[in-house]
Amino acid sequence: MPESSPSAATNRRPIAARDNALVHQAATLLMRSGLSPNAISVASIGFAAAGAYALLQLPTPWNTWLCAAAAVLRLLCNLLDGLVAVEGGRQTPAGALYNEVPDRIADSLFIVALGMAAGQPWLGWLGALLAALTAYVRTLGGALGLAQDFRGPMAKPHRMWTLVVACLIAPVQLQLLPQANTLLIAAALIAAGSAITCCTRLRAIAAQLEQRA
Repeated sequence: MPESSPSAATNRRPIAARDNALVHQAATLLMRSGLSPNAISVASIGFAAAGAYALLQLPTPWNTWLCAAAAVLRLLCNLLDGLVAVEGGRQTPAGALYNEVPDRIADSLFIVALGMAAGQPWLGWLGALLAALTAYVRTLGGALGLAQDFRGPMAKPHRMWTLVVACLIAPVQLQLLPQANTLLIAAALIAAGSAITCCTRLRAIAAQLEQRA
């Protein structure tokens, strides 16, 4: 066991929207409904599956907007489950598992589908692998007794908002610049950015370990 463990607050992803009044109202409604934070976490997989399915229905381009909506709903689940668990005082012993495992599944569904829709399945699989690796590096830091490092440049919110923007632009791009491929650019950015994120987090962890020693 490490000599001292980071507090729960330092192991929580910093999200500005957490202080939004509407978000708090939504969290309050969920608390009153009796829905558990673990169920909200699992629901994110459902939204990811729906978004991935919509994305793969190309060449019907407007389905990318459905994928963008699903990605936003997935992020909202990730935000609300924490609020219901922490602010609502409904944390469970297995909560940490529900907080991490659905995220990895949802990430993979979205990113693999993005690569396939862009015509480069290998890039989708690579992006999904590197995205999972960013989370592994973050939790590895936590296991070593350090505060978990949520830095980018392509952390989970950055990956999803890259996907959202690409999906919103794609139908317009297809009409105006059919030779371009917005989805391919997004898939490449996610893969490359995730690789850089792994490196930056590993370097930060190594520096902290050396300083602690």
